[in-house]
Amino acid sequence: MSERADAARNRRAILRAAEELLAAHDARDGARDGAHDGARGAHISLDQVAAHAQVGKGTVFRRFGSRTGLMQALLQERAAQLREALESGPPPLGPGAPPAERIVAFLDALCRLAADNLALLAAHERSCAPDRHADPTYVRWHTHLQTLITQARPDLDAGFVAHTLLGMFDADMVRRLTPRADPGRFARSMRQLVGELLA
Repeated sequence: MSERADAARNRRAILRAAEELLAAHDARDGARDGAHDGARGAHISLDQVAAHAQVGKGTVFRRFGSRTGLMQALLQERAAQLREALESGPPPLGPGAPPAERIVAFLDALCRLAADNLALLAAHERSCAPDRHADPTYVRWHTHLQTLITQARPDLDAGFVAHTLLGMFDADMVRRLTPRADPGRFARSMRQLVGELLA
């Protein structure tokens, strides 16, 4: 029991350390630029994470296997509430609403998640670039969106459309299209695009 408790405590400490390091890098980049126009807060090493979490580097490797594994776990952690809402939350995000409404609600939620986690998105993209579409969180989101698109517009290639919409959530693009002067631009434009697609 004590080993499991220690392992859980180490996991939380490592994820928290990674989040804090990403946030610190992102804040320095933003201050240096004077604007959010580049998702560069992605350069943290496992050595830095281990030191910040006050655990050995071997502990990080045993828990997550690699930097890719760490970033996948961190994204899963940040997306946990969204997953619960999709599976059992109230409509329109959860079951019970028409598919078109659920698509809009899901993409709205992704817009909020992306805006709140730009540094993580950038780090995740960098770490998972060789096989990004096999990431468990991405696969879950794609499957959900493909299913809803199939129901709403059976005449479309739902898998392709789902990949295309999710591809819009590139960290650099989200940051560029979320200017301080108009922070709602990305979400508003995404809703307009989906509205035209589903009309």
